Amino acid sequence: MEKKIVKIVLTGGPAAGKTTLISRVLKEFKQEDGWKVITIPETATELISGFGIKPFDNCMSMFDFQYFVIADQLHKEKLALDAAQKVPEQNVLILYDRALLDDKAYITDAEFEYVVSHFDLTTEAVLAKYDAVIHLVTCAKGAEFAYNLGNDARTEDIGHAIELDDNTLRAWSTHPNLRIVDNAVDFEKKIQRGLREISRIVGEPEPMDKKRKYLIRMPDLNRLIVERHAVPFDMMQSYLVMTNPNIERRVRQQKNGPEYLYFYTEKHIMPDSTKWDTERPISQKEYQRYLQEADASLQPVYKRKYRFNYNRQRFEIDVYPFSQEKAVLFCYADEEPVTAPPELEILRDVTGDPEYKNKHLASLQRL
Repeated sequence: MEKKIVKIVLTGGPAAGKTTLISRVLKEFKQEDGWKVITIPETATELISGFGIKPFDNCMSMFDFQYFVIADQLHKEKLALDAAQKVPEQNVLILYDRALLDDKAYITDAEFEYVVSHFDLTTEAVLAKYDAVIHLVTCAKGAEFAYNLGNDARTEDIGHAIELDDNTLRAWSTHPNLRIVDNAVDFEKKIQRGLREISRIVGEPEPMDKKRKYLIRMPDLNRLIVERHAVPFDMMQSYLVMTNPNIERRVRQQKNGPEYLYFYTEKHIMPDSTKWDTERPISQKEYQRYLQEADASLQPVYKRKYRFNYNRQRFEIDVYPFSQEKAVLFCYADEEPVTAPPELEILRDVTGDPEYKNKHLASLQRL
C-alpha cells in the first residue's frame, strides 16, 4: 500500500491556539490507530529563544532575519519529509507550526520574493509545498481576554497582533486549500473546529463536540478488544502546585505505541467562571522537571483508556488501578440519545459531576 503523507500548516496571529491544537492532534492521531504525527516547531521562535538571533535589539534587520528563518525552515521540512518516508506507519501527518509564507507578514512582498529566490523558490512554488493551511485567528481579535504574552518570543501588543494576523492571512490567501477558524465560539470549541478541519483534510471521521460521561460496571476488557476492536493506551496525569489562583496546572504522560508523549496543560479559570485549557507538547526532560513541582496533596492519576467506535459514535472507557468494579465511560456524539454497546452496564450519568473529574479522583483515589 502506498504511503499517505499529508502536510498541513497551522498559521495565524500571536496567541491563536496553534500549540494547543498540535497537542490535541497528537492525542487524537495515535500510533495504535495507524498514524504517525511529525511536528515542525515555529522556526522564528526557536531562533529567537534558542540562538539569540533577533530581528530587533540592534541585532539585525527583519529583512536579514528572514534568511535565517527560511534556511532553517527548509532544512527542517526536508528532514520531516525524509522521516515520513522512513517511519513504518502508512499514514503520516506533518504539522507545521507556521511555515514559509508566514515570513511574508513581516516584510514586503518584493522583499519576500527576493529572499526566497536566493533559495531557488517562488511564492507559487512555496504554496505548492503544502496540502492545506489552517489559519487560526488571533485571540486579540474577538477574544481579547484570552490574549497573553506567555511566549517569551512574543512581544506584540493587541493592536500589533491584529495587524500580524491580517498580514499572515493575506500571505496565505492564495493557497487553494485555506481554512479559517475564528473566535466566534469559546476556546475549546475553537480547538475542536480546528481538529475537525484536520480530520476532513486527512479523510478521518470528524470528532464530535458533545461529550457525555457515565459511571459503568467494569466491562469485560478482553471482549472489548476482540469484539469492539478497542485500542488501549496508558496515561498518567500529575497536578502541579498552583502558582496563580486562576490557573490549574498539570502534566501528562501518554503512551503512544512503543514511545511516550508528554504534555503540559493549564486550565484558566476567570473571575466570571469562564474556563479554557491551553496545552503544549513537552520533552521528557521538561516533564521530569515539572514533576518536581507536583502538588504533594494529590496523587498522580493513572488510567488505561480503551477507545472504540459503535453505532457511528466514539466511545472511551477509563479504567483506574484503584477500582476493580467500576470504570468511566465517555461518549462523543452530536446526536441524542447515546446508544452504548448492550454488554456495558451503565450505573448513572455523571456528566459535569465534580466528583468524577480527574483532580477529584487524584484526591480520593476511588470511584
